[in-house]
Amino acid sequence: MRWLALYLRSRRVPIALATAGGCAALMWSLWSAFSDDRTVAIPMVILTLLLMVAALTATLGGPDDALDTTAAFSWLPRRLAHLLAAFLIVAVVLLATMATGARFGPAWLIVRDAAGLLGLTALCAATMGTARAWFLPLGWTLVAIITPLPDPLAGRILTWQAQAPDNTAAAMTAGLLAFGGLIAYTVAGPARSAPAEAAQH
Repeated sequence: MRWLALYLRSRRVPIALATAGGCAALMWSLWSAFSDDRTVAIPMVILTLLLMVAALTATLGGPDDALDTTAAFSWLPRRLAHLLAAFLIVAVVLLATMATGARFGPAWLIVRDAAGLLGLTALCAATMGTARAWFLPLGWTLVAIITPLPDPLAGRILTWQAQAPDNTAAAMTAGLLAFGGLIAYTVAGPARSAPAEAAQH
């Protein structure tokens, strides 16, 4: 248990969880206060998912890049558990609102986008480093929310985050991103920071 506590502190997990929970609570409160509809609008659901994933991005890397590549620990199962825990936190928090006055849903959209965005973030962390891992998910998702493209197939793939829950192309895109990010991050871990960036941590 001591190792787990040290791991969580080194990855800034308590702060990240508080931030992610705060984002969800803020969006829930705003919708409850200013809307008469119990069902939260899809763009707001996606934006909340994005904010929660972005808040958890910092936990994908630690203060010491060398430690993440050492053979002293079996990092693969720990990284796998880390990503799965992050997914469950995002999904469970938003799905729990189904029983409240402001319901985030549909459930499959939450599961699909949470998995896809976390996979994309993990893929970026493994290739660009944790500090930049949220850039692509943020930019891509904001564009998808503003200009969702139902047709043709390329449009549904490029704006998968904003597609209907039953959209097959969006589900496959999210699945590929989730699987690719899971494999890349669990096997390779976060990319090493440049010396200047490492000094800032």
